[in-house]
Amino acid sequence: MPPIPWSLPPIPSPWQSLVANPVAQAELLALQDRIAAEINAGAVILPPRDQIFAALDLTPPDQVRAVILGQDPYPTPGHAHGLCFSVQPHVRPIPRSLVTVYRELDSDLGLTPPPHGCLAAWARSGVLLLNTVLTVPAGQAAGHARLGWEPFTDSIIDLLNDLPGRIVFLLWGKSAWAKEERIHVPRHAVLKAFHPSPLARGRFLGCRCFSQTNQLLTEASRPPIDWTLPLFERP
Repeated sequence: MPPIPWSLPPIPSPWQSLVANPVAQAELLALQDRIAAEINAGAVILPPRDQIFAALDLTPPDQVRAVILGQDPYPTPGHAHGLCFSVQPHVRPIPRSLVTVYRELDSDLGLTPPPHGCLAAWARSGVLLLNTVLTVPAGQAAGHARLGWEPFTDSIIDLLNDLPGRIVFLLWGKSAWAKEERIHVPRHAVLKAFHPSPLARGRFLGCRCFSQTNQLLTEASRPPIDWTLPLFERP
């Protein structure tokens, strides 16, 4: 049986410079081939193809004021939709990591979390919700670590580094911490916190990353982030 053709979706036009050089193009094509081989071997890859670059779709470079950097998408089918820590609005229960994020949001800013787990409003407010790895095989957390996404997501950080206005990078967990050395400080700012996963035993709580982000933006004469999430969110 011939292999099923599969390709990555196009890079959103505001981010096209990520693949402007032949080396980056070749790396992304090689990554595409590795994912296609897994699909033809029977793997289910998350998020759905058209949502792999959702974070880039929702937050163009010139609108980025903060970056939340996570690890990889949720491995449960129906959960991941291309925004780190976010899930589709209909997903219940809300993942425990996100529940922890919501607890900190309430404690830090007094914002009551919505009944859903979709963070698209943050993305529309200038928060790039980026994972270090953008796909995962269903049921296999970190299954695409070192498959080839890291150079691509590094190039996203490098592109943002060259922008003149301050960007606050919120690095949540060890895989995100490893990116700290790429970030140009003091032009930009870094806030490190433990991963909000239950495995971190609540050490994320008390990081006050939301209020600190807005303080750092205000100090640089940039508008603060509106961390409010709507009561209802469209799929």
